[in-house]
Amino acid sequence: MADSVIVNSVKPCIILVNPQLGENIGTAARAMANFGLGDMRIVDPRDGWPNIRAREAASGADWVIEGASVHDGLAAATGDLHHIYATTARPRDMVKPVMSPEEAAADMTARMAGGQSCGIAFGRERWGLNNDEIALCDTMVMAPVDPEFASLNIAQAVLLVSYEWYKLHARSLGMSSGEAPPVTASGLIMPDTRPANKDELAGFFKHLEGELDTAGFFKSRTNRPTMIRNLRNMFHRASLTEQEVRTLRGVISSLVRHHLRPKPNRDKG
Repeated sequence: MADSVIVNSVKPCIILVNPQLGENIGTAARAMANFGLGDMRIVDPRDGWPNIRAREAASGADWVIEGASVHDGLAAATGDLHHIYATTARPRDMVKPVMSPEEAAADMTARMAGGQSCGIAFGRERWGLNNDEIALCDTMVMAPVDPEFASLNIAQAVLLVSYEWYKLHARSLGMSSGEAPPVTASGLIMPDTRPANKDELAGFFKHLEGELDTAGFFKSRTNRPTMIRNLRNMFHRASLTEQEVRTLRGVISSLVRHHLRPKPNRDKG
């Protein structure tokens, strides 16, 4: 797959230790693909490899499944790495730094920028990584989940950590569509238009306030300035586009024409 939305071409690998179900491997592969990762390393898969159920569950992330490597033990899967992050839902009785997924993503990004290769290890569906496996890792990663129900399945855990890594590198908030290019930042989207400028807003306010004067909307001359400020503040908060200003002025003109139109004489037989 192309890396067109990834600034940094060096990526962490995902290590699944002793996964028990092919479906879980497949959904983990799908989560990896969602966030631009492709290096999957599988340690001692219970049902062997390749696994047709893994491919089916990957929902099209075939390149991840096809490129997955199988290893006998965590040490064999990580010999080329400089830093390994061990995901865990519970604290362990060992001296080791702990990071949130967000902190781990920033840490691995800095390490990889310095030439290090990194991997993230995920344990078994039922009880995760054992202490000996965590002892082979450099940093523990713990997500801030509800302690009353802290268990994540493999795909959820992979997605969570992969997302935190990817969001530091992504150039857009998603895919493009037939109607518009991808969104590159949060905020108000204005396809085929632009924010209204101050002259356009001033013309709209003059138009609106003039017709309201004619209609007798401002009952009190004393309160008129306050009411005008409230109306202007209301429309300023709306962050109107140029097209919306034109539409609103058209609405005012249409209502005025309708009000001035002669009413039918209902008394004529």
